[in-house]
Amino acid sequence: MTGGAPEFTGYRLSDEHMMLREAVRELAEDKIAPRAAEIDATGEFPWDVYDALVKAGFHAVHIPERYGGAGADAVATAIVVEEVARVCASSSLIPAGNKLGTMPLLLAASEGLKQQVLPQVVSGAAMFSYALSEREAGSDAAAMRTRAVQHGDHWVLNGTKCFTTGAGVSTYYTVMAVTDPGRGARGISAFVVHRDDPGFSVGLKECKLGIRGSPTCEIYFEDCVIPADRIIGEPGTGFRTALATLDHTRMTTGAQALGIAQGAIDASLGYVTQRHQFGQPVAEFQGVQFMLADMAMRTEAARQLIYSAAAKAERGEPGLTFHSAAAKVFASDTAMAVTIDAVQLFGGYGYTRDFPVERMMRDAKITQIYEGTNQINRLVMARQLLKGLNSSR
Repeated sequence: MTGGAPEFTGYRLSDEHMMLREAVRELAEDKIAPRAAEIDATGEFPWDVYDALVKAGFHAVHIPERYGGAGADAVATAIVVEEVARVCASSSLIPAGNKLGTMPLLLAASEGLKQQVLPQVVSGAAMFSYALSEREAGSDAAAMRTRAVQHGDHWVLNGTKCFTTGAGVSTYYTVMAVTDPGRGARGISAFVVHRDDPGFSVGLKECKLGIRGSPTCEIYFEDCVIPADRIIGEPGTGFRTALATLDHTRMTTGAQALGIAQGAIDASLGYVTQRHQFGQPVAEFQGVQFMLADMAMRTEAARQLIYSAAAKAERGEPGLTFHSAAAKVFASDTAMAVTIDAVQLFGGYGYTRDFPVERMMRDAKITQIYEGTNQINRLVMARQLLKGLNSSR
């Protein structure tokens, strides 16, 4: 690839990765798939699924061993999210959300803060959420208005965050707030807020198109007091940490999209081989076969992009910003296209809640929006390409 994009150096799934996939798929089929439709219909957080993931150790596999975690690599984390999303996108936000919420700590927090909170996530006693977006600062995150002011041995936060995944069920929240208004993005800092901190509260749940079993709410800080040692990194480094976090988590969103697409393909294959029209299985029609081939081809291409980006993150190679954004965009666009085709293959039945593909189509849409809309991610990729081109001149 020209324009400064790094060369592809590949990856290889180990035997451990393959065994992990089998273990997660078995749990997903047994404990999660039977609940997926009900989770979507009720919109309630699936505590039974959470307990099952915790018991199996699949709720936060990315946390290093020194904090009690499994220390799984980025590829393994993607596999976990993918396999859970294959049967229930809402449930896949348990491991994905924990990674998003804790990644800023892993990248920039003091050792003391890591030791304070990460073992709680590993044990299942706490979940993490990530609070960046505001009503007037979505794609333009640097325009945020939430403020944090230091008073001696504590910080006082004031403001509102929106579209916070896991709000209300999470114990901890990674929060970005302005500490030096005159410095723009360099005046933003990152903090860890506990749900019991005075002045913190959670608003009503959003009524969403998809991922309905994962709560999304506004959260409020009204003279919210937190200890001074709960700042992540140095003051003014929060926005840099936020961007670095997204480099490591956009591929996880891509893995969620990948799982949704694969689930839709699996459901479609089962349906078209059983459904008969004009005296033969629908699968025998060439037009249907072309659709299935394109669905599988795009999904496999997305899988390669995601695993490649995850391997790059694990090796600490340059170019992660481009590759992670590309993996997220391609996989989410693929999930949307594949689930639309799946509904089409099911015909009128695909438009009903008697079959899972309509839920998968609704769930797929959010993957094109959060962790940076796909339009923003395309800007990110283009800027990386132009940056590389200019630096080579």
